[in-house]
Amino acid sequence: MIIDTADLDPTSSYKLLIGSVLPRAIAWVSTRSTSGVCNIAPISFFTVVGRLPPMVSISLQPRSDGVTLKDTFVNIRDTNEFVVNLATIDNAHDVHRSAFEFESDVDEFEALGLTKGTTEVVRAPRIGEAAISMECIVDRIIPTPPLPDHVVWGRVERFHIRDDVYMPGGRIDTAALGAFGRLAAEYSLIDNIFTTPLPDEVVDHWATARAVRLDERPTNYSPIDTQEWSASGSTK
Repeated sequence: MIIDTADLDPTSSYKLLIGSVLPRAIAWVSTRSTSGVCNIAPISFFTVVGRLPPMVSISLQPRSDGVTLKDTFVNIRDTNEFVVNLATIDNAHDVHRSAFEFESDVDEFEALGLTKGTTEVVRAPRIGEAAISMECIVDRIIPTPPLPDHVVWGRVERFHIRDDVYMPGGRIDTAALGAFGRLAAEYSLIDNIFTTPLPDEVVDHWATARAVRLDERPTNYSPIDTQEWSASGSTK
């Protein structure tokens, strides 16, 4: 199958991207509006873009109506700050719930029952339940027309790392985190680690095996085929 991207609408393009670029790390972003209302959203168009200063990038689409800017983006644009929190399996359902489109006057920490952790540089709270949080100041905002999408680069000013996952030598105990990522419109738990080369029999097995579902749904199930999915990254 060869697909000419000139023939794709935004939804079709999005489906191919999220099914091809995976697993994607999830930035569980907390922000605060100019009026003091706190917002939380999972952003899987997320990566590292710099080391000195440490810098991360998130990309935000509009709400599911395709027009209205998400509260997360509006808050970042208006306050010049945000917090990236690590998504881990013990918070997976709250991460998913935070993808729903709450009204702009709803404090999502309160709606989701999450703790407002203290921060040192930004006014937005970190998520207290997260093992790792990064306080970020906006470095630049890049619009990506013709759609109302935006890329945000943030300078990391403070790391908050739970003591039990911070190891001697300044590294993170990644095997202890229970991190998970985005897999198309679903999620994937990071529960195995390897270095190469792997034994041939291991490669042969995993190269042909279908992924194991943890939710007991059929192996070909996807939320993309349901009414709750939208091409905005939000859950309806």
